[in-house]
Amino acid sequence: MQELAGKIVVISGALGDIGLAIASAYLKNKATVVLADVLPIDKANEKVLLLSGYQNFEYKYLDVSDYKEVERWMLEVSQKYGKIDYCISNAARVTIKDFKTLSPEEWSSEMRVNVDGAFYFANFAAKSMVDKGIKGNIVFLGSWAAHAVHQNLPAYSVSKAAVRMINQTMALEYASNGIRVNEIAPGYVNAGLSKTVWNELPEQKSVAQSKVPLGKIMEADEVAAQVLWLTSSQCQHVTGSTFLIDGGLSLLRP
Repeated sequence: MQELAGKIVVISGALGDIGLAIASAYLKNKATVVLADVLPIDKANEKVLLLSGYQNFEYKYLDVSDYKEVERWMLEVSQKYGKIDYCISNAARVTIKDFKTLSPEEWSSEMRVNVDGAFYFANFAAKSMVDKGIKGNIVFLGSWAAHAVHQNLPAYSVSKAAVRMINQTMALEYASNGIRVNEIAPGYVNAGLSKTVWNELPEQKSVAQSKVPLGKIMEADEVAAQVLWLTSSQCQHVTGSTFLIDGGLSLLRP
């Protein structure tokens, strides 16, 4: 994808498995990437080392739930690099509890990051694109959990359903500015909390895989490949869409 060379990409939740895979994919295609996450810079170095084969990136601390901080962060990036071309809203939290055990604090925390943070990060990036006359791309990392009831993921499922509507309304709002807004909604991915659990309990990974109609679990780099494809000119007529890449999980009854 030669068209990605020289593009300025911002990614939230960038130090997680999926965020790093997306960053690496853009860097391989000669884009410049600014990574955002909540790890202090000294603690982030170990994660950033995974990108040490590249030079055109930097890490900047960001709490996406703080709109003033997000606005300032986007302004600093656009001033330093002259523009923002692609915004990948990936930051999220998940609490594995049902409604009976989920605390108000846990509910609020997920909504602040998964919903408010997604809106702040994407919308301030979009405003920067409008100000600079950039016909850019915004991609939300959603989830198949927004598509069906998940008893042990109520806050996460609700938050991702909200992101789906943010995606659609922003797509309509910014279409006249030439900005495309879409969502990638993965199913089971060997990344993050799932990866940690499956490494400790391999039998649980086999159980999860058996539930997927296509019989496969995705890797983080496969999600990244879909993100790059969606921001490419191959999808120049696509906006407001949700791409379910869940192996057929959403076709099953809960």
